Amino acid sequence: MTTYNFQRLKISSLTAGIIVLLLCFVFITPARAGQPAQETDKYCLSCHSDSNLSMTMPSGEKVSLFVSLDSIEHSVHGKLGMECEACHTNLSTFPHPQQNFQSRRDLSISLYQACQKCHADNYEKTKDSYHAKIAAEGNKNAAICTDCHGYHDIQVPDQPRSRISTTCSKCHAEIYNTYKESVHGSALINENNQDVPVCTDCHGVHNILDPRTANFRVQTPEMCARCHADKTLMDKYGLSTDVYSLYKTSWHGVDISVYKARWPTIWHDSAVCSDCHGTHNIFKTDDPRSEVNPKNLLQTCRKCHPDAGPNWTGAWTGHNKISLQRTPMLFYVDAFYSSFTPFILWICIIYVVLQIIHAIVDRFRSNLP
Repeated sequence: MTTYNFQRLKISSLTAGIIVLLLCFVFITPARAGQPAQETDKYCLSCHSDSNLSMTMPSGEKVSLFVSLDSIEHSVHGKLGMECEACHTNLSTFPHPQQNFQSRRDLSISLYQACQKCHADNYEKTKDSYHAKIAAEGNKNAAICTDCHGYHDIQVPDQPRSRISTTCSKCHAEIYNTYKESVHGSALINENNQDVPVCTDCHGVHNILDPRTANFRVQTPEMCARCHADKTLMDKYGLSTDVYSLYKTSWHGVDISVYKARWPTIWHDSAVCSDCHGTHNIFKTDDPRSEVNPKNLLQTCRKCHPDAGPNWTGAWTGHNKISLQRTPMLFYVDAFYSSFTPFILWICIIYVVLQIIHAIVDRFRSNLP
């Protein structure tokens, strides 16, 4: 009986031990898994947390090998629990293998290719971008993933939204300085307006195209229309959506639409939005800096029409519908022709119909005995 009780006690103790272990696994392991700094990270940072750690490239450049634990923990990857080896796949042992890179840029170009393991779709898009094109031509300064997203301190790229344009400014500083003064840029940067376009809205994100091509040019009106033909958005700012519909029916718009449909790769000089309003330097029409400000409009037109006289712009109604309040003379002329032309056409149609009836009647009479 004593032996039986002792065996029961052993079994109960074993069962209790297993339960305790399971509870430890359930309650302790997730907490460890949620820690940004994984065990391998701690191992790597035992060296790389030294702010003086660096190496000198054959080019003579001194590259810091310091990695901030705080940067990793607050990065997108760190919050997901990703370890160093996820990106540095060939540095899993110490001492590290010999690195045969001539410059810091060569090192960056080699390392960024690890991004494709997790971000295959976006990586494929970058291969068709203008950045990839100039990189293939030998320009090592062409943007790669880490130039835009960072290395160890990767953050959500559009939070805040202004981060997108400030990121682009690292390479395109002059354009950014122009953009931040424009109606779009100033609203974004100074007012945190989430509705205005940032660089990627016009140029694309990973599949950035060359904006100097004929195809990009003929797509420009539709690109601008994504905002300016959106009635809900335009009503919010008291702007008319007629700008796009009226442009489409103008000579410029019709001409561009034909080229877009038939010859999208052939350069065409008919005006698109950016030819008149500017590209990155877009301002309100009442701003003296605006290219379509009444004082600057003639000079803008002369970019394509060098012989335009001083009365040239007087015939332009902008992107506004003809109205009695805005353009009374044009309103009456338009009203006259809108009524007179159909009237004349109907008279012509009635006349032709009567002539046909008259001819039929004459033929019928001529056949009578």
